Amino acid sequence: MTVRVLLADDQEMVRAALRVVIDRRDGLAVVGEAADGAEAVAAAARLRPDVVVMDVRMPGVSGVEATRRIMTGPWEGGARPRVLVLTTFDLDEYVYAALRAGASGFLLKNSPIDQLEHAIRVVAAGEAMLAPSVTRRLVTAFAATPPDPAPPAPAAPGRLDGLTGREREVLLLVARGLPNARIAEILGLSEANVKSRVNRILARLGLENRVQAALLAYEAGLPGLRDGTDPG
Repeated sequence: MTVRVLLADDQEMVRAALRVVIDRRDGLAVVGEAADGAEAVAAAARLRPDVVVMDVRMPGVSGVEATRRIMTGPWEGGARPRVLVLTTFDLDEYVYAALRAGASGFLLKNSPIDQLEHAIRVVAAGEAMLAPSVTRRLVTAFAATPPDPAPPAPAAPGRLDGLTGREREVLLLVARGLPNARIAEILGLSEANVKSRVNRILARLGLENRVQAALLAYEAGLPGLRDGTDPG
């Protein structure tokens, strides 16, 4: 099954380069381009891509606001696309805001092409592109005081009260950036069972994806997350 990709970047040369390398990969196809956030939102609604590769900093409607509109605005029929944001700096506060807005992950613009391909496939499959070393620095730096234009953070600790012990264990491993297969191996569960539990956690917490779950786990100070200990 081909993963349909929409490119959103204000630099035409960047879009052209991305189109060339993505279209050369088996199972990936660029179905459209957008030069700013407003165009990205409109194109996403019209073309229904599986993944939007979104530049963070664009004139007019930014990539952050475009991500928020795609993930939370009106949507008629079918699944919303996943958003993979691009940035020049791995500690860019706008990236944090984009993750809060519903993006499924982020990637540096100077990342190797193979990593971009992997990220697109991972995001399209419903997983999160969480590079633990980078993501932990990001959430540690910004979780305590979310910067504009991110909305104020909810009372995180109370939001976890409704989770079972096993769900907290799963959330802990999600927050560490582990995929379902690895979580299943650690906890002695089937991969399908882990996927079901992750979906239930997201529904209970009112979240869009695993990245938002990871951010919430850091904000809540989930035991075992910062010290790296395995769940008991």
